[in-house]
Amino acid sequence: MDWLIDHLSVIMFVALVVVMFAGYPVALLLGAIGVYFGYFGMIADVFNVAQFANLLPRIWGQAAQNPVLVAIPMFIFMGTMLEKSGVAEQLLHILQLMLKRVPGGLAIAVTLIGTIMAATTGIVGASVIMLTLIALPVMLDKGYDKSLSVGTIASAGTLGILIPPSIMLVIMGDLVGLPVGTLFTGAILPGLLMSTLYVVFIFLACLIKPSLAPAVRGKLAADDEKLTLQMVMSGFVPPAFLIALVLGSIFAGWATPTEASGVGSLGAIILAITNKRFSMAVLKEVMSSSALTNAMVFFIIFGATLFSYVFRALGGDDVVVEILNKMGINTGWEVLIFVMILVFIMGFFFDWIEICLIVLPIFAPIIAKVDFGTFIEGKQVILAWFTILLSVNMQTAFLTPPFGFALFYMKGTVPPSVTMTDIYKGITPFVIVQLLALVLCMIFPEIVLYLPREFGFLD
Repeated sequence: MDWLIDHLSVIMFVALVVVMFAGYPVALLLGAIGVYFGYFGMIADVFNVAQFANLLPRIWGQAAQNPVLVAIPMFIFMGTMLEKSGVAEQLLHILQLMLKRVPGGLAIAVTLIGTIMAATTGIVGASVIMLTLIALPVMLDKGYDKSLSVGTIASAGTLGILIPPSIMLVIMGDLVGLPVGTLFTGAILPGLLMSTLYVVFIFLACLIKPSLAPAVRGKLAADDEKLTLQMVMSGFVPPAFLIALVLGSIFAGWATPTEASGVGSLGAIILAITNKRFSMAVLKEVMSSSALTNAMVFFIIFGATLFSYVFRALGGDDVVVEILNKMGINTGWEVLIFVMILVFIMGFFFDWIEICLIVLPIFAPIIAKVDFGTFIEGKQVILAWFTILLSVNMQTAFLTPPFGFALFYMKGTVPPSVTMTDIYKGITPFVIVQLLALVLCMIFPEIVLYLPREFGFLD
């Protein structure tokens, strides 16, 4: 009985993992398990009435009243509105014309669009669905390999979770106590590295095996060249300006993430009006979709706040440290590699927000205390590096079967000729590329830390 009481936090974590597979809503599970185990803790006299009474004030103070989290609904609105603005269609046409002679040029164009849209939407579901609808018919019509096509679109669509303004980074910043600007600047180079590695892989694969992406024959017509220049001015410059306005204002210290998200939302409306895609029906659709997405995110945040509070009150942090020590995992590198492997495996079964809200409250305090020697020093620096590594790792959760959400988004959109086998085959090399990017960020921490230091977020 004493053993059960001492390891109540471990049982709590195991119960969460087991019950998740039952298919119940994650937010309800997190909250319910937190309440139940808080009650069990009271019975076992390791969780008192005062702590239990503090649950609701804690949720209200840390989540509902958190000014940083106000940026989330605004960024969601911004991304959803941009999805309706027609920006992606214009960019695809521009890049298709510019890269038509490059091996795998159309696939590279899709990756570049995914990168640009990641910096404007920040919503994976919207990006994957939008790219699938816009780019996949064109790629298949040009004779592109089905697996390469779907793999390119799925991987490019997931960049939105890493490249700022990322909703995930806003949530993670709140969980680890770091300014959102620190994580936004820290994620830029890893995100661009990921995109570059995608492009290099596509180029080399199509160069080695031309049948994957048949070359587009014929010269650019004079009208096409003229159209390209015209469309660059109308289709590329406005979203680029919006990205610079939103992110630049945060990095320069002119605006908070919350203020910048409001400016971005207004800019998205202006782009939709400029492209003649704005109407009251579109506005109603965008607001409805944004509200539903926002409700889902905050519901999970409330449940996770409750769960993590009870878990730590039951001594969960100490138990995790004890387990790691018994496994012989003592050094900073051993703990880091253990967490990265754990998160990658969890990505096969859970969504990023579930992983984030479960893993970060447990392991962030542990990582902040471990010693990496002279390789990397300083609590804030280590936390920033670890958080971005985690975000790069969690990007794989969207692509790894059986529960990769990007795969489900895509399957619901692709034509019947594209099977789940084609999708699984297509995403495999891109998952390997993602893991390569993760390893590079681990070996060379300056990929993550250079920009935060340059902008004064880290000493």
